Amino acid sequence: MNRKLAVAEPFLTERHRKMIRETAEKKGFEVRIMDSPEEDRNFLNEAEVIFGQAPETAKVSTALKWICTPFAGVDKFLAEDAFANPEAMLSNSSGAYGVTIAEHTVMMLLDILRRQPEYRQIVAAHEWRRDLLVRSIKGSRITLLGTGDIGQETAVRLRAFSPACLTGVNQSGKNPGGCFDRILTREQWETVLPETDVLLMSLPGTKETFHMVGEKQLSLLPDGAVIINVGRGTVIDQEKLIRELKAGRLYAGLDVFEKEPLTKDDPVWELPNLLITPHTAGNMTLMHTVDRITEMFLADLERYCRGEKPDHLVDRKKGY
Repeated sequence: MNRKLAVAEPFLTERHRKMIRETAEKKGFEVRIMDSPEEDRNFLNEAEVIFGQAPETAKVSTALKWICTPFAGVDKFLAEDAFANPEAMLSNSSGAYGVTIAEHTVMMLLDILRRQPEYRQIVAAHEWRRDLLVRSIKGSRITLLGTGDIGQETAVRLRAFSPACLTGVNQSGKNPGGCFDRILTREQWETVLPETDVLLMSLPGTKETFHMVGEKQLSLLPDGAVIINVGRGTVIDQEKLIRELKAGRLYAGLDVFEKEPLTKDDPVWELPNLLITPHTAGNMTLMHTVDRITEMFLADLERYCRGEKPDHLVDRKKGY
């Protein structure tokens, strides 16, 4: 019986699908490529390797030995009963999204500082106004929660705007790539909040990061501070943030929320000082991202076939 490899990812182009098929077949796999898991459940349940977001299959398949999700987040694979085969490996595509999310973060920050949401309303009303006071990244004190691929790519881009300081926050206390002016650990990070003009978040959703930014942390930020979250919505206590936004004390740009999608009647849509994007920062609509995801999977497939573990292996207990 041939070893089976299933690909269930609709964003892949024919070029990417061909690359995966040719590489996997050379390794002796029977390959089935589909746009969604529903196309061929039987093949999925028999697959040794799956490239795609298929948590339902992982939960029932005893044949599965490795699943690679094309996303960075692995929330759907962290429950105790997430894998029918407890020895199955989980890898993600963290490291592929830095460019697109960093650019999205800079876009949101400039949009807020340059008052573009208000100016779009002014232009929509066919008015000619030029009097809104704007702010600059230059001279801003910026704190980044998360110094992984996304945090580093964001720091590199922000450096060109001459901020006063780029402070990174992580668990190790190390300065990856030398991208930051200083690094604080999770035990120290709250001390920098009163000196933070811009708080950027690109953290995974874990037990340790749940509501890491809550009422206390929000209260420590100076008036007019900007918060941007492109990681996981659970990192912020959304109820407490809403209260600050209603009071007009803070500004925020949110690409992620505690519950998604937002319903049409959710009052969050109408919040003042809030810029919303519908979880598009890390979408696979940028071809560079799709290229990187495919390259990373194929490199890990080579390792897997040599009997090695994938480079992007996830520790399911830690959640990343």
